[in-house]
Amino acid sequence: MQTTAFKIGTRGSPLALAQALETRDRLRAAHGLPEDAFAIEVISTSGDRIQDRPLSEVGGKGLFTKEIEEALLSGRIDIAVHSSKDMATALPDGLELSAFLPREDPRDAFIGKTAPSIVELPHGATVGSSSLRRQALILRMRPDLNVVMFRGNVQTRLRKLDEGVADGTILANAGLRRLGLEHVATHLMPLATFPPAPGQGAICIESRVADERAASLVAAIDHRPTAQALACERAFLAVLDGSCRTPIAGHAVVEGENLSFTGLILTPDGREAHEVSGSGRAEDAAAIGRATGQEVRAKAGTRFFEGWA
Repeated sequence: MQTTAFKIGTRGSPLALAQALETRDRLRAAHGLPEDAFAIEVISTSGDRIQDRPLSEVGGKGLFTKEIEEALLSGRIDIAVHSSKDMATALPDGLELSAFLPREDPRDAFIGKTAPSIVELPHGATVGSSSLRRQALILRMRPDLNVVMFRGNVQTRLRKLDEGVADGTILANAGLRRLGLEHVATHLMPLATFPPAPGQGAICIESRVADERAASLVAAIDHRPTAQALACERAFLAVLDGSCRTPIAGHAVVEGENLSFTGLILTPDGREAHEVSGSGRAEDAAAIGRATGQEVRAKAGTRFFEGWA
C-alpha cells in the first residue's frame, strides 16, 4: 500500500496554486483518494524572481519551468503542473507532458481603466503587457498606442493598473476565471482578430518518462480533445522555433474526430503579419501543426524571420 504522499510541484502565484489544486482535486475524484494522499510543493522559479526585465532578455519562457523540472528529475516531486503556454516545445531529457486538463476559455481579456476596450482608448493611451504577441496585436489594431512592459502575476498587474501605470492591460481570461476575477474584464478579445498564444487556457501535467505510478494516476484525468489541440499548437510553435522573442499566435479546435487550426505570426511592431490555417483528422494533430508552421514560414520568407534574431 502506497503511504507516501504524491507530490505535485507548482509555482507559488495564486493562479499557479489554483491550477495545482484543481489538478489535485481531479485526481482525488478520479481515484477516490483523500486529500492527504497528495502534497502541494511550491517551487520558486527564476521567472517569478526576475520582474524588472522582459523574459526575452533573460532566457525566455523556460525561466518559469527550470527549477520545477529540476525538482521533477531529482524525484523531489512526482508531477509538475504548468500553464501550457509557458512550456518550451523541447522538454528536458527524461520528462514528458503526460496529461492535459479540459481547456478553459482561450481568449484574452482587456481590463480598461480609461476606456472599456482597446478600440475606445484615447489616442496615445498606454497599455501594459509583457507578452510580445499581445504587444504586436495591440499595435496592429492601434499603432498610436504606447505599449509598456507589464511583468508580474495577475494580482500585481491589476495593482499596477489601479496605480495608474497604464490605461489598460490584457490578461488571459482563463486565469481570471480560475481566480474568480472574470468580473474585472471590460472586454473579451475576439479569437478571429486577437488570437491566443499556443496552449493558452490549458493546464498541462509534466512527469518523468516511464514513471508508471504517475502515468496511471494522471491518465484518468487527461482530456483527449485538449491534448490533441495542444499537440497541433505545439507542433506549429516548434517549426517556428517559438520563443519569447517571437510574436506567435495559434489556436486549434477539436470537434469530434476533426481538428481545425489557425496560426498567425507578426513582427513585434504589428505592421506585418502572416496567417495560415489547416484542418484534418484530430489524430493527425501534430502533422497539421507542422504543415501549417512550414507553410507560414515559407509564406513569410527568410527576411521576416531575420528580424527576430
